[in-house]
Amino acid sequence: MYKILNAKELTTNIYQMEVEAKRVAKSCNPGQFIIARMDADGERIPLTICDYDREKGTITIVFQIVGASTQKMAALKAGDSFHDFVGPLGCASEFVSEDLEELKKKKMLFVAGGVGTAPVYPQVKWLHEHGIAADVIVGSKTKDLLILEKEMEAVAGNLYVTTDDGSYGRSGMVTQVIKDLVAEGNHYDVCVAIGPMIMMKFVCLLTKELEIPTIVSLNPIMVDGTGMCGACRVTVGGKVKFACVDGPEFDGHQVDFDEAMQRQQIYKTKEGRDFLKAKEGDTHHGGCGNCQ
Repeated sequence: MYKILNAKELTTNIYQMEVEAKRVAKSCNPGQFIIARMDADGERIPLTICDYDREKGTITIVFQIVGASTQKMAALKAGDSFHDFVGPLGCASEFVSEDLEELKKKKMLFVAGGVGTAPVYPQVKWLHEHGIAADVIVGSKTKDLLILEKEMEAVAGNLYVTTDDGSYGRSGMVTQVIKDLVAEGNHYDVCVAIGPMIMMKFVCLLTKELEIPTIVSLNPIMVDGTGMCGACRVTVGGKVKFACVDGPEFDGHQVDFDEAMQRQQIYKTKEGRDFLKAKEGDTHHGGCGNCQ
């Protein structure tokens, strides 16, 4: 059992929990995720790691209520436990394995949308701890839905907050902030964008035009977390990939976002899942390790 040490609601329908998981905390890195299960018969829920403390042996997760299982999870409180808390899963962010001195020469920009702020935070924090200051754009629909602003401000080189309705910070989409920063003379060697699929799509369209290499995290499309369900199948550079076993991070300029978002909609119904399984045959899932 994995004990919940702290649990709180960050904002409407978005919750944060600190969970005792020593083995996961010991070996995890930014970019990776865990799979949580509340009981022996519960649904497997993949969640990107928001933070970790190796000394305390804890993992922090942030999630949004999107269905019955997350609604049930939101009711858990400090002292309760998860039946399963498996990880770290997926591949760590590429920069973790880069030469530190070479990494310090790069100017990095992170773009976080909504709950995507949670997986962006550990990446920016890791860079901060290694003496690298990255610029961060955090976008939210409204001020009330903004999360982790103070935490992000403490580790970012420069933090730019924008809301769709102009209720806080800058007014408008994150793409407009990118345009403004570049117009002001800022040069970026790489951009990391994490958030809703539609946000990542338009960030990538812009950064491709601006010639800024861009990494995206496809954690929003993960369901099973092992590649067996086929939900997170995506085409990257003309090749079939699975977000949970090959990612979750990919070259954003190579991702077929339109196909991925269309699959998301089809996958929501049993009829749609059966259709995709019949259409894609042996390549429907990636957990077997034999897909090409």
